[in-house]
Amino acid sequence: MKNSIALTRNRETIGWIDLLRVIAIALVVVSHCCDHYTAFGINDPEFAIGSFVGSLVRPCVPLFAMMTGVLLFPVKRDMSLTSFYRKRIGRIIVPLIFWSLMLPVVNYLAYTYVWPEPANISLGGPYNLDTLLNRLYTWIFNFNYDTIPLWYVYMLIGIYLVIPIVSRWLETASDRDVRAVLWIWVFSLVVPYIQYVAPSLGYQGNYGNMGIWGVCSWNTFGSFYYVSGFLGYMVLANYLLRHPVRCSSAKLALITIPMFIVGFIATYCGYVGMMPTQNWTLIEMFWSFCSVNVLMMTIPVYVWVERSQVKSSPLMTSLAIMSFGVYLCHFSIVQWGYEVFYSTGLDAGIRLALNVVCSLAVSYGIVWLMMQTRLLRRFVM
Repeated sequence: MKNSIALTRNRETIGWIDLLRVIAIALVVVSHCCDHYTAFGINDPEFAIGSFVGSLVRPCVPLFAMMTGVLLFPVKRDMSLTSFYRKRIGRIIVPLIFWSLMLPVVNYLAYTYVWPEPANISLGGPYNLDTLLNRLYTWIFNFNYDTIPLWYVYMLIGIYLVIPIVSRWLETASDRDVRAVLWIWVFSLVVPYIQYVAPSLGYQGNYGNMGIWGVCSWNTFGSFYYVSGFLGYMVLANYLLRHPVRCSSAKLALITIPMFIVGFIATYCGYVGMMPTQNWTLIEMFWSFCSVNVLMMTIPVYVWVERSQVKSSPLMTSLAIMSFGVYLCHFSIVQWGYEVFYSTGLDAGIRLALNVVCSLAVSYGIVWLMMQTRLLRRFVM
């Protein structure tokens, strides 16, 4: 294990980044463990705990995006565009293909032979040969239910395509220019809410399309499209790395704790408040990773972990390196864990906690085993 990890990375280990990666992957697993509980009715106790905890861990994916900004900016000047693409995109294409094929197969086997009548009402079945065969080739267009976490890998490919371009701009841009772009990006996080309230102010859309600021049936790229999304988190992380927050811990707490609380309240209340609409576009609006309320929760976590300046350790580095593999494989394990613990009849909160702990342990175990062989290591790193 020690040798395989050493071969995979040739970089200076950053202790607090390793810690942030471990925290982020743990939050991702918690988030997906909560999904099964939010499928119940709004008055159900399972929905109550799933929506509360699920809202609490929304910074999970933005933290991964910010880590990418820290580690990849700036791109080395002697690295060509094609070399960057080959190294970065090439590294994630193989795992994307492997898990796009593997996860539907193992889920088909699990829900055909182990849990033919699953307790999880949110499953994206039916699990039969027709569905399996369909999912084994339609992954080239997008993820499916079995491979939901892979949406991030598809998105990451797009981010990698523009990172070298943005990196060159960051090298020459003034701090004032970077701050200006970041503020524009922050405003873009509010745009979905503006679009939501626009009809109540008399806006009627265009030809049935309710998009705003240029968005219509023949154009999905509105005014703020090009300055929105996860790239903003990466630029923000790079800016904070070059300009760390300089204030006392007491003052930082006075700023970040209320910021996190307000962001959480907006995330939780918005999600629960939209649930009666049964419109998942509106429901997910407050849970969106690229929303101003989730940004308010993400910044405090990032800043405090960065300030910790924890030293690297072999264990932390190992857990951090395996985090990508855990992200790729954990989703099915989380679902199987729900089936196992549902049958115990334990309280929902206890079942959720047990599923989180066991899913993390099993996922890390699988990744560790796969890293022991050169053939399988390529699929998790």
